[in-house]
Amino acid sequence: MANLITLLRFLLLFLLVAMAYWASPQWQLLNAPLLVLIIGLDAVDGWVARRRGETSVFGSVFDIAVDRVVENVLWIVLSNLGLIPIWVAIVFIVRGLIVDSIRYAAMGQGKAVFDTVRGPLARMLVAGRWMRGGYGALKATTFAWVLLLQPWPQLFPQTWAQWSAYLQAVSSILVLATVGMCLVRGLPVIVEFVVGHKVFAVRPHLSTGSR
Repeated sequence: MANLITLLRFLLLFLLVAMAYWASPQWQLLNAPLLVLIIGLDAVDGWVARRRGETSVFGSVFDIAVDRVVENVLWIVLSNLGLIPIWVAIVFIVRGLIVDSIRYAAMGQGKAVFDTVRGPLARMLVAGRWMRGGYGALKATTFAWVLLLQPWPQLFPQTWAQWSAYLQAVSSILVLATVGMCLVRGLPVIVEFVVGHKVFAVRPHLSTGSR
């Protein structure tokens, strides 16, 4: 059941994308509530998995993969539609690929997802319940706000002409705050991996010959 809910989120994402591109402005007003539903189902599938004892490695990986697909597709779509700058999508995609690669490597060694960080500050930023919840809420708010404003120039031209500068300023603040929290939560994972594995350490050259 939990995996079916995750699959439903995946399918609803593409309904949302289709509406963002091809629906009439009136129908596009439903995009923000649809986005909230997609994100809300993320909590539902986890609850169902725990309640029904359906937790598994596949379910965990599938859930994480769909989370990333939802997030990255939305950033790309919003940038392609001109609703956010393209560099924002690039930051989220690059950060997500690097951090997820480190986490999947740790999972392959039998470690939990958040065992990739050990320092107390890093664990608070990356694994802390409030930080994780706050980050998710901020992303949801940003996506919903930007999608909500998309049809306004066509539906409410006079209101948009009068208030667009203020409404777009709110969008910019939300986007920048989300980017900032994305980097704050991603950098500890990368730094601890680089330091822990001595990625850039200079190793002495071992010579096999003699002089």
